[in-house]
This record gives sequence, structure tokens and C-alpha cells, in this order.
Amino acid sequence: MSALTLLSREGCGLCEEFLAAFATACPDLLPRLVVADVDSRAGWAGRWGNVIPVLIDDDGSPLCETFFDEAQLRAGLGTGAAR
Repeated sequence: MSALTLLSREGCGLCEEFLAAFATACPDLLPRLVVADVDSRAGWAGRWGNVIPVLIDDDGSPLCETFFDEAQLRAGLGTGAAR
């Protein structure tokens, strides 16, 4: 099972909203979620520092940017709706 990484930043209101929406819509995916500080890696900060929150897969490909979109996420994962 691959991880999903939510790139975030301390005190980011949009990041908190994204995480809350993710947790509500996708409780089945919560065990895969890792929340990481976008500034903790130069590559992340350079690529995503002005876009957060962004949810990326193990390959670093974006699944959702700025706002949580369950349909977009599940399409990106190829899982369809899980309700």
C-alpha cells in the first residue's frame, strides 16, 4: 500500500481545511496519509511551496492541489468511490 503525502505548512488554514475534508470523505485512505511540512525538503519547497496544500503520491505526482476533490483523488488513484 503506497503512501499519500499531504504537503502542508504550520498555520495554513487551507491545509487544515483540506485535511478535514480528506478525513471526512476518505476515512478508508487515512491509514495511507502522511502529513509533511513542504519546507522540510528543498525539492518540495521549490515545486510546491506556493501551491499548498497539495496531495502527492509516492512518485511525487499531484493528486489534488489547493482544495480537496474526492472525485479527482479517486480518479488519480484509480479506486472509484469507496462509499
